[in-house]
Amino acid sequence: MTEQIQKTLRDSAAMRWTALLLLAMAMFCSYIFMDILSPIKDLMQETRGWDSTAFGTMQGSEVFLNVFVFFLIFAGIILDKMGVRFTAVLSAAVMLIGACIKWYAVTESFMGSGLETWFNNNLNYIPIFDELGVSPFYAGMPASAKFAACGFMIFGCGCEMAGITVSRGIVKWFKGREMALAMGSEMALARLGVATCMIFSPFFAKLGGEVSVSRSVAFGVVLMCIALMMTIVYFFMDKKLDAQTGEAEEKDDPFKVSDIGKILSDLGFWIVALLCVLYYSAIFPFQKYAVNMLQCNLTLTEPASDSFWASSSVTIVQYIIMLLVAGFGFASNFQKQKSRQYGMLGFSILCLVVYCYMGFMRQSAESIFAVFPLLAVLITPILGSYVDHKGKAASMLVLGSLLLIACHLTFAFVLPLFKDSAVGGIIIAYITILVLGSSFSLVPASLWPSVPKLVDAKVIGSAYALIFWIQNIGLWLFPLLIGKVLDATNPGVTDPTKFDYTAPLLMLAGLGVAALILGFVLKVVDKKKGIGLEEPNIKD
Repeated sequence: MTEQIQKTLRDSAAMRWTALLLLAMAMFCSYIFMDILSPIKDLMQETRGWDSTAFGTMQGSEVFLNVFVFFLIFAGIILDKMGVRFTAVLSAAVMLIGACIKWYAVTESFMGSGLETWFNNNLNYIPIFDELGVSPFYAGMPASAKFAACGFMIFGCGCEMAGITVSRGIVKWFKGREMALAMGSEMALARLGVATCMIFSPFFAKLGGEVSVSRSVAFGVVLMCIALMMTIVYFFMDKKLDAQTGEAEEKDDPFKVSDIGKILSDLGFWIVALLCVLYYSAIFPFQKYAVNMLQCNLTLTEPASDSFWASSSVTIVQYIIMLLVAGFGFASNFQKQKSRQYGMLGFSILCLVVYCYMGFMRQSAESIFAVFPLLAVLITPILGSYVDHKGKAASMLVLGSLLLIACHLTFAFVLPLFKDSAVGGIIIAYITILVLGSSFSLVPASLWPSVPKLVDAKVIGSAYALIFWIQNIGLWLFPLLIGKVLDATNPGVTDPTKFDYTAPLLMLAGLGVAALILGFVLKVVDKKKGIGLEEPNIKD
């Protein structure tokens, strides 16, 4: 009887990993576009007149509609009603539309146009939002920043929709199989998008010796076109799978208003939600300013224009080495033979050293910060496996918060002490960035698998929707706050490489302190109620 069972696409390892690759590549492209302007903040001020407040307001606009128009909830409803494949294509199309608007906003064509005049004269006051102090625009905000913010809002709607859709797609294709590995792989590839952005955004902006910020955004738009094509291919794969199984797409329970009271009365929910917003608010908004922070705290001397280190080819070589670091480091976790495992790990570390050396020789803040996700890619599978087999999720949250605090305080007080040391400053920067990246792995590996243990299974879908919504509040607020604090503590500073970042970094370290306190509270609650956060997910 079993011999007659028809095999489906997901029974083939090659097909289900192809489906994962299509979804992961779409997220990889979206992560690149998400921070496409972050490494060229200084160029945005020089060429478009965006001060830190304008830059931060535009960056925070990404999640504005998700937070204040509740689009994140609508996205969940769309996914529930329409299924994975339709929502995947829709999310990619929405991201592409938003990306195109943002690109046009920073082009030369927009400057001096009637559209620029309209944005200069309008959207300076938004009723209710201005009174509440949450308006995505303000009087005096450059027209290009306003229009770019409009596009980024639309992009953000598609990006959040894509995030929840990819998770559902992985569950559909890998349920009962290597799901944890699949999710870890998707996360690792997506985070490589951050590094890719840091390397290639300045590369395209300065290509040919003429600065053009619109080229960087155009690079992102091309990638969003690729993302749309990936989701279309996935659409047909997913449709064929359903035709083979004869099953309708799996659907979670829709978000119910009646669930809110039950969720909000749960102490475990509040601890997880607040930990989430505190931790991610100290990481993602920081990414948008990190390159400029390094420019302000390191003494970087541009290499001679006729040297290899100033050529365009060095960017390609360095990126290839980065892929070797990530690829061999990630793959080393899944080798059964110790000799192969250590060999691949050793080669990955060697490539990382070479990459760091090239970043030093290039004297480039962007390529220095690009190491941020590399250690995370290497250790994420290790941490996920540890939580599965050994537990200690709550302890990992505490450790992650401690590392977060240490890194932001190092950036604030230690790194400036080495400003005059060409080598010492970059070494401190590299170590701190790598440690920050590793702390970024600790929290997702321990936080998200803990939610089902803390929240009633009947309302877990609604709880996740609320947690994501609360997280988006922080991702909207803190890019804006960092920009405002930066301008307030640097009055009269017009050189974008001369800012003092101490106050914003202390604010981010404060978020880490609050997360640390909540981590200890969570350990107490876990011990008192016997939730089992310190216990392994997989029990013998």
